Amino acid sequence: MKKLTTVMLAAAMLGATMVGCSNGGDKESSGGNGGSTPSVGVAIYKFDDTFMTGVRNSIEKNADGIAKVDVVDSQNSQPTQNDKIDLFLTKKTNALIVNPVDRTAAGVIIDKAQAKDTPVVFLNREPLPEDMKKWDKVYYVGAKAEESGTLSGQIVVDYWKANPEADKNGDGVLQYVMLKGEPGHQDAELRTQYSIQAIEEAGIKVEKVAEDTAMWDRVKGQEKMAAFLAANGDKIEAVLANNDDMALGAIEALKAAGYFTGDKYMPVVGVDATAPALQALEQGTMLGTVLNDAENQGKAAVTLASLLAKGEAISKDSVGFEITDNQYVWIPYQKVTKDNAADFK
Repeated sequence: MKKLTTVMLAAAMLGATMVGCSNGGDKESSGGNGGSTPSVGVAIYKFDDTFMTGVRNSIEKNADGIAKVDVVDSQNSQPTQNDKIDLFLTKKTNALIVNPVDRTAAGVIIDKAQAKDTPVVFLNREPLPEDMKKWDKVYYVGAKAEESGTLSGQIVVDYWKANPEADKNGDGVLQYVMLKGEPGHQDAELRTQYSIQAIEEAGIKVEKVAEDTAMWDRVKGQEKMAAFLAANGDKIEAVLANNDDMALGAIEALKAAGYFTGDKYMPVVGVDATAPALQALEQGTMLGTVLNDAENQGKAAVTLASLLAKGEAISKDSVGFEITDNQYVWIPYQKVTKDNAADFK
């Protein structure tokens, strides 16, 4: 009987030990305060966006050693993104990085995340200020769209002043067309506004020949530019596009119309400094672009998310980037032309 009692007691103690180990293992596997690498759920608005592909690659590369990232495609659908985020929260992911499909949906995402005490880093599409103020565990990483617009306009100004023949009809007025991104998107609106403002502030009169949205898309950019040329081809003196994909689409339409052969030229300016755009700069078909720093946006976002997931202090020293207004990391833009394109490869 004594032997039996001893065996039963030992078995009970072993079972208790195993349960304790199991609970400890579950906590550690979930990241957080367990001391292991935290898990970070990343929801990108759509995978086939050229710029966001660069950001996504940066997140995955810079996560090495600091976070386990699970990156998902929201397929340009806010309901789909909401479902992905709900799944991350159900899985007790330690932090979120969200590139929202619709920036006005950020408030709902923050409410859900706060209920689970899961910090959120928004990326590239800035939430409304009132939503950012909802919680102190919400951050934003991006670039000031007005800066990219100003630099785009300056590229056009430099060309116009250096090349008198750019004024095709000799009227002293720059006739331009504008390819806009997504309607209502802060980058599209501000890049459009500030690019033209920069040209006007340089003392150049402007006339908008045509403007249309091409939804950040290269094929749509080509289609819209072909329509602009059909309606006002001889009148257009410059093309401004809110991103490189639309600018590259415009270049394809211009090539089909005989531009970039002989002395038939059209200045085209984009934003992002993607690899295809840098190639177009070197080929002479794109006048200029503005670096939207995908590498550092991705790095800042995943570094922030990792620190927040572990409950560590957020500062310039810990993140490696300046923190503005306690919630924002702004990555500066840079002007890129054929002269310095090789520096950005």
